[in-house]
Amino acid sequence: MAAGSGNPNRTLVRVLAHSAIFFGLLAAWETGSRVGYLDPLFYPRPSDILASFGRIYVTQGNVWWHLYTSLSLVLMGFIGGSALGVTLGGLVGLNPVVRRFLQPYVIVLEATPRIALAPLLIAALGFGAGSKTAIIMLVCFFAPFINTLSGVVNVDEDRLELFRSLGASKMQILRKLVLPDAVPVIMAGERLALTAALSGVLVAEFIQRDKGIGALILTYTRNLNMASAFACIFTLTVVGFLIFRGMELLDHRIAYWNRAADMARVGARRRADWQSRGALSQ
Repeated sequence: MAAGSGNPNRTLVRVLAHSAIFFGLLAAWETGSRVGYLDPLFYPRPSDILASFGRIYVTQGNVWWHLYTSLSLVLMGFIGGSALGVTLGGLVGLNPVVRRFLQPYVIVLEATPRIALAPLLIAALGFGAGSKTAIIMLVCFFAPFINTLSGVVNVDEDRLELFRSLGASKMQILRKLVLPDAVPVIMAGERLALTAALSGVLVAEFIQRDKGIGALILTYTRNLNMASAFACIFTLTVVGFLIFRGMELLDHRIAYWNRAADMARVGARRRADWQSRGALSQ
């Protein structure tokens, strides 16, 4: 059998190779810290970090509340920012007049570093969840806006002319042409926005320092408890990876027509549904 991406043996070899690299780096880190090449105060041993995982998640259990607080803010900010970005991107893309007047201001705002606006939002909204959510919404806004605008504007001209020559209405063009072309691009923007939301909540929590995983990292580093700080950082790494993979799976479900394998999967499922309905009707 030819080796391909679906070959179980090749997948196993790839997993083993990456595992060997990962554990080799951990072993080098542990050895370097024990023999004195790395300062264990600032570069704690992997064994100490593993012990800190057990402490903050099991023994003390103090990380759960902070993680819940941060992820709740991420979800609220992402929903608000992406909804605003997709809505405005669609309005700007579908209306040339609105695009001509609004797009330059959005571009200027995008060129402004978002972190620089965080203190202004805190000054306007005060400390608390409101200003944190506003910061995350600001971070999450631009990727969905730009991608929605690009997906709506960059419609295939030949197919658009074909729809018009066939007498399609504006709503039919929107439903049958613009949205199917734009949804994959919009979903790419949503993936970027959700991963950026994790950075946005850290910025907000670093500034306010009251609660959340970012505030917990600051507390540990201030007390020179670097093993627990690294444990929190690795927690965010895992969360970010799971968020990205989850958005990829959602993209495969929503924009299935953009990939041949997903089209085949959906087609096979629909054929099975039709066959089962036909068998029941007989």
